[in-house]
Amino acid sequence: MESDGPFYDEMTPGMVFPSPPAVSVDSGVAASYQSIAGEAFPLVLDQQLCSAVTGSSSRLVSPGLLLHLSIGASTVATKNVIANLFYRDVRILRQVFIGETIETVTRVVSMSDSTPREGREPRGKVLLNITTTADGEPVLDYQRCPLVRLRNKELPGYNDDLGQNPKFEIETYLDESISQWDLHHLPNSPQMVIGAVIEDPLRDIVTQPASLIRLTHNLAAVHRDVDASPYEKPLVYGGHTVALAQASLSRIFPGVASIVGWHTCDHVGPVFEEDLLSFEHRPLEEIPTKNGRLVAVQVKAFAHRKNTEPTEVLDWIPVLFLR
Repeated sequence: MESDGPFYDEMTPGMVFPSPPAVSVDSGVAASYQSIAGEAFPLVLDQQLCSAVTGSSSRLVSPGLLLHLSIGASTVATKNVIANLFYRDVRILRQVFIGETIETVTRVVSMSDSTPREGREPRGKVLLNITTTADGEPVLDYQRCPLVRLRNKELPGYNDDLGQNPKFEIETYLDESISQWDLHHLPNSPQMVIGAVIEDPLRDIVTQPASLIRLTHNLAAVHRDVDASPYEKPLVYGGHTVALAQASLSRIFPGVASIVGWHTCDHVGPVFEEDLLSFEHRPLEEIPTKNGRLVAVQVKAFAHRKNTEPTEVLDWIPVLFLR
């Protein structure tokens, strides 16, 4: 395989991409991410509070940072991505703390040629399964589906089933380690009304997109090189929008201990540097736990650009663990 690959027609179902260099998540990495995302989760920011809640001598790694480091590592398979279509069934199997070392392995599950269109380069959809370990223990498992360019012009003929979103069962997101946390040290979040939309009054501008992809070792050319982008400028990595949406969640629900997974995450429109984003949050389901509660929230992001109506760019359903 050439060093600029793989392209779609160079992949096969079952192909495994070993982990690129492991990353020890230290306070410098965490501070760099914080400067880009600006989130306000208490256990990510406050060492004393994190120790009181979790018993750990280290701060919590932002669940967003954990995901973006994992996704970045998985781009060994998607240097030639056109866009990432979705993430699904993201499971944070246990929370990760500053000082742990993560590694990520990516496997091709299935492939499907895209329907050829006149005037459009051929491409195909690849369903990837991604697993991440921290200090050798599994901490993350999920699927994502990138749309990838071909090296040659002839489609290889794949027509695999890319699967469906799994049935949402919120109780399956609770892991035993967080059931021991003492959430009484956290502030109360406002009472949620299932189905009621909460609009974040603070909009946010997309800045430092190149810094995030460098921090997370994201190799997708479409985010770095305008000539590799289907648009007139580089496409912002979709996780950057998620990072800002997660920061919005942290402002709206101040008592969040962490995020334990994503049911789905669909990038429904492109985002570009200096786009102004707004966010809305709609609680979908809530269940009590012995020490807190799990809440699934549908988060939508909208891009506000000159002379156009706001455009939806993200539809994301994370599962929150909070007081």
